[in-house]
Amino acid sequence: MAASPRYSGPHIVLFPFMAKGHTIPLLHLARLLLHRNITVTIFTTPANQPFVSDSLSDTNVSVVELPFPQNIDGVPAGVESTDKLPSMSLFVPFAASTKLMQPDFEQALEALPSTTCIISDGFLGWTQQSAAKFGIPRLVFYGMSSYSQGVSRCVMVNGLLSGPELDDEPFIVTDFPWIKLTRNDFDGPFNLRGTNGPFMDFIREQVIATSKSYGLLMNSFYELEALYVDCWNQAFKPKAWCIGPFCLAESTKTDSKVSQKPTWLQWLDQKLAQRSSVLYVAFGSQAELSSQQLHEISSGLEESKVNFLWVTRKSESELDDGFEERVKERGLVVREWVDQRTILEHESVQGFLSHCGWNSVVESICAKVPILAWPMMGEQRLNARMVVEEIKVGLRVETNNESAKGFVKSKGLEKMVRELVEGEEGKEVRKKVKEFGDAAKKAIAEGGSSWRTLNQLVDELQGLRNDR
Repeated sequence: MAASPRYSGPHIVLFPFMAKGHTIPLLHLARLLLHRNITVTIFTTPANQPFVSDSLSDTNVSVVELPFPQNIDGVPAGVESTDKLPSMSLFVPFAASTKLMQPDFEQALEALPSTTCIISDGFLGWTQQSAAKFGIPRLVFYGMSSYSQGVSRCVMVNGLLSGPELDDEPFIVTDFPWIKLTRNDFDGPFNLRGTNGPFMDFIREQVIATSKSYGLLMNSFYELEALYVDCWNQAFKPKAWCIGPFCLAESTKTDSKVSQKPTWLQWLDQKLAQRSSVLYVAFGSQAELSSQQLHEISSGLEESKVNFLWVTRKSESELDDGFEERVKERGLVVREWVDQRTILEHESVQGFLSHCGWNSVVESICAKVPILAWPMMGEQRLNARMVVEEIKVGLRVETNNESAKGFVKSKGLEKMVRELVEGEEGKEVRKKVKEFGDAAKKAIAEGGSSWRTLNQLVDELQGLRNDR
């Protein structure tokens, strides 16, 4: 095959995992790279291609489509994203099946002009083999905070989860002795004494692939979690590079014509005109809430008397009978896809009841909106601890037994919603989140910490390419 033509400047390949929460930050990263006159190619699959292409329609990013594996046991035909899975119990077969894309990926990669580096999701560990085959450095993106990544690694390396007898018994994190966690701050299988099974096998594969990669990309900024970035880079490899927040690479979309605004944005505008503050409520695309928990949420929001915009996947029949009618003057339930950053940056929004996915935490900080933390799964409980205990930009919902995985009653939710919106603790976290919001904008701007770190990374990668 003839040698591929060379770009004079850097050419970076992005390959996000097939989940909205993993894809969106890499779409933002694409824009961040474009601002540096870097050529960008992004890989996706047929069902995910419209979302990716629409998001980048005003750019010159090249979108390459790879066929998604068919006939995965338990996964319905046509499902190519985790938010479409019937159950998250199918995550491992879904994620493991992406290995079957490797031949198509390598064929497409070979046809591309000279590639400076591959930035791929941590769940696509097999791309490290492809990168090594072509002598291309691979950077890994997990979409986690440096805090949760460093704390998790410390807990696992030191076997700290095998110590406590009870799931809610606190233990001290060896490398960070001021941090106390419980086994319930982790999901299975990490919190189990036995560490075997398909999920742990999958995780080990990704850890090995990450260890062979050139670096870790962090959607964060140094000033937010300097201690954890430094600890990681002193104790572990590969090097972590804080070059975020990615979302600040793209300005929020606004439309001056009211008739073209979505209903939820018109509603927020009305609340602003009334000088009413709004609580934004969203738990991500993968949270699985019981009907009893939904009842407590709707009851708590109703009794709190605050204005709220609740984005949910649940149908009207799953919420309390007559709930939406009863709260229609001050509450809006939305079941469509929304632009979360537009909501958070709306002047009326003064709080965010959130599952603490890292994207949501970062976007909330950038919008200077304090968080009421209600973690659901994955590393969200660690993110919640960071939000509440470390950087102090949020409060936490009360559970009925004070467990990290406890049930939330309506009275406890009502109390903490009011505290965030109206209370003294709410004022404190509001002040803190404004400080970090200002710091985020400085970090990404010319001369800021993330700006300088990205410059250094691109220079290193260009040097490696010139040596190849």
